[in-house]
Amino acid sequence: MATRRLYYDDAFVKEFTADILSCEPEIHSSTATWSVILNQTAFYPTSGGQPHDLGKIAGGNVLDVRDEGDEIVHIVDRCVEKRNVSCCIDWPRRFDHMQQHTGQHLLSAMFQERFGRPTVSFHLGADLSSIDLRGPEPSEEIIEGGERAANEIIFEDRPVTVRYGTAEDLAELGVRKEVDRSGILRAIEIERADLQPCGGTHVKTTGQIGTLLVRRCTKMRQDWRVEFVCGARAERAARQDFLRIRAAAEKLGCAAEELAPSVDRLLADRDIHFKRTRALLQRLAELESVRVLQDIEPNRDGIRIVSRVLSGVEPEYLGFLATAIATHERSVSLLIRRECGHAVFAQHPSAGKDMSTLLKEVLVKVGGKGGGTRDFARGRLADSARAEQALILANDLLRGAQAAMQNS
Repeated sequence: MATRRLYYDDAFVKEFTADILSCEPEIHSSTATWSVILNQTAFYPTSGGQPHDLGKIAGGNVLDVRDEGDEIVHIVDRCVEKRNVSCCIDWPRRFDHMQQHTGQHLLSAMFQERFGRPTVSFHLGADLSSIDLRGPEPSEEIIEGGERAANEIIFEDRPVTVRYGTAEDLAELGVRKEVDRSGILRAIEIERADLQPCGGTHVKTTGQIGTLLVRRCTKMRQDWRVEFVCGARAERAARQDFLRIRAAAEKLGCAAEELAPSVDRLLADRDIHFKRTRALLQRLAELESVRVLQDIEPNRDGIRIVSRVLSGVEPEYLGFLATAIATHERSVSLLIRRECGHAVFAQHPSAGKDMSTLLKEVLVKVGGKGGGTRDFARGRLADSARAEQALILANDLLRGAQAAMQNS
């Protein structure tokens, strides 16, 4: 027996009574739930990008609502055996969904009518809703224009009505997107703005949408995803935006309207300080390399090996110092930063070793990942506590390679 869908004709039904046609335990569910079928329902099932309703059936919590052909299946957390039961919808959730869904129809219509950007998909999320637009990247003018046009119609409080007809009937009336389906179709009409086949729930007038706020537009495969919020969501988003802007302005010691230029100045100062710090670190590394090499005697092969675990240094200093040491003839640098386990092995080409092979052999023994070239290799230990062990192993491998060369 087909379930009568009360929400088709009146989406504002909040409470209703119905006869239970069946109540069966869900066999494959990990929790105790029952599948309930009613002779009529106002609960909307997940469909067309809109999530399902929540609420109660005879005191049982409705956890999910599914559209299974002619029947609407309600997943409830308890067995409901009475024949005639009272049901109620979680109205704040439902009305929020109605605001978002009707707002989507309106926004999609404005993008298509005014800018030739058809909507190819819609998703109603818990915090944001989105539509995917087909075509070239929408400019800021197009995004703002679609939003402004939608809000103008919202403020006019135009009627939103349900129409029924065949695909041919709706095509004659100027449906936004024709569908290839037979039989009688349900469509939602926003007066003088949009006509679109849809089985979802909607408000009665555009004024009930409240307001529409586009959040951002991003690339999504071949399309462009436009995120938006309506009604109470838009109010909350605008309020949160204001609080963030005010907090940021207070920290920067400027008025809210001066935030953008203040951030630009801050970023410019940051870039200047970054370049200065980088230059100072490179200069410090050059000076330290000279001092370090003066204190190290060449080995029997005439190679000076700098092997150290560094602590309390900037991450990039490791590479600067290793590179500076490797600019000196017949020098090898084996450095590991204790805090993170980053390792840099470098050599002057005249040293005649292979830093990439050496690092890989060390990491195989102590754990980690890395690689590089013959003269410069970089990696990271899986456990930074094994830094000293890694350096001892690297030195042993170098001595072993040297001894092998001398014996050959």
